[in-house]
Amino acid sequence: MSDMFCFQCEQTAGCTGCTGKAGVCGKTADVARLQDQLTGALVGLARSVAGGNVPTADTDKAMISGLFTTITNVNFNSSTIQAMIDEVHAQKDMLSPGCTACGSPCGQNDDYDMDEVWNANEDIRSLKSLILFGLRGMAAYAYHAMVLGYTDADVNEFFYRAMFAIGYEDTMEALLPMVLKTGEVNLKCMALLDKANTQTYGTPTPVTVPLTIEKGPFIVISGHDLYDLKALLEQTEGKGINIYTHGEMLPAHAYPELKKYAHLKGNFGTAWQNQQKEFDSIPAPVLFTTNCLMPPKASYIDRVYTTEVVSYPGLVHIGEDKDFTPVIEKALELGGYSEDKALTGINGGHEVTTGFGHGTVLSVADQVVAEVKKGEISHFFLVGGCDGAKPGRNYYTEFVKQTPSDSIILTLACGKYRFNDLDLGTVAGLPRIMDMGQCNDAFSAIQVAVALADAFGCSVNELPLSFVLSWYEQKAVCILLTLLHLGIQNILLGPSLPAFISPNVLNYLVEHYHIAPISTPEADLQKLLKKD
Repeated sequence: MSDMFCFQCEQTAGCTGCTGKAGVCGKTADVARLQDQLTGALVGLARSVAGGNVPTADTDKAMISGLFTTITNVNFNSSTIQAMIDEVHAQKDMLSPGCTACGSPCGQNDDYDMDEVWNANEDIRSLKSLILFGLRGMAAYAYHAMVLGYTDADVNEFFYRAMFAIGYEDTMEALLPMVLKTGEVNLKCMALLDKANTQTYGTPTPVTVPLTIEKGPFIVISGHDLYDLKALLEQTEGKGINIYTHGEMLPAHAYPELKKYAHLKGNFGTAWQNQQKEFDSIPAPVLFTTNCLMPPKASYIDRVYTTEVVSYPGLVHIGEDKDFTPVIEKALELGGYSEDKALTGINGGHEVTTGFGHGTVLSVADQVVAEVKKGEISHFFLVGGCDGAKPGRNYYTEFVKQTPSDSIILTLACGKYRFNDLDLGTVAGLPRIMDMGQCNDAFSAIQVAVALADAFGCSVNELPLSFVLSWYEQKAVCILLTLLHLGIQNILLGPSLPAFISPNVLNYLVEHYHIAPISTPEADLQKLLKKD
């Protein structure tokens, strides 16, 4: 019997599954088993709701937080995962304390054994994995909206329905529609988060963000949660501490209610998987608000802080009171750099741009359509998704470099760090690289694609638009399912196909959606441009 089994991320061992004493991500076998137990407890909670019990806001929070906790690179801490399991059990007990006839538990709401999934027929395992991993990604979006006070009853209801199916359904006929339904509901969830962010922080507008770190005390904030960034900006205002975003927090600079803080200065570092090198010697603390945490090295572990569902043994955790005093005191103690430090992106650039969400792009839609009709813009490429450390991801850098000079690259998520510091100039007065935001902002790309299709009176698949996606974790899974729900064809996916996709399920995706793995930039560009 293996120590663990996990194949939910792109870098899983041998492209088959992590089975040893620790996963490639760094989580231990004990943590992996507890994450399975937490997932099984969530199935039990879903069973309780399916039995007619009405979930409360606290029940919904437990379901969403529990799923979010199990995303790759979120929680490495056995004690906090066990506390989450206990909370899920407490919520279930409040909903269904026992049979009314005898006053004792009836067993119908018991936790589910996830080994039933991992040891199932490969096609059933594949479909259940697609549902589960899609739900985990969607839970991240629902969580970010929830902390801003935005929820959706249909989205919350679907979490229970789909988790119940994982523990109950065992046929492809029942599970395949649930896979596509996950993509449909995730579209609604992404729209909810887009509404939460824009109504809270304003509509993003394009901004150029420097990569130079100014002298003096500073804090680096990573993850995805804008709520935490706003709280940190408020608590550090007037204290002589500058704030720098990292990874997926870069798009925060584009929101009016965040960029109004003068001490939100710029962006530190490149993609998340480079953090162990880039954090090694910085004279400043780092705050992780969501996933993308790697196990900290001993050289800087005393400077890393967590909040929300992020947890790692030995790190100081900021609780729900959001008192960032420990982080602030550490920043003042370390003092930052004595002189300005000029850093660069992967390709040597000293600044990056962001803020090209659907609000901005659609405001110039008429111009874009006119330029396409005149032949000034030949093609759109959506090159986005998760980054990672596996060799071969330089494909995306080379792909972008080789795109035609009259094409536009739409991008989002952390995969853009492979090329977002390149200066590719403009086309028809528009920047050739348009960063639409976080992986959380995939809704923007979908809105733009649908709007362009409406303007041209055609389907999205008939547009001069190609999807070249990279994936690493579960938010990429739910975005892919949403694109499939929308009927998007000819998606190129890399750097490798998911280990949890069985040959039969893959054949289904190829047959119905013509999804394909990336090959070489040259060959893929030739194939994608041929359809024009």
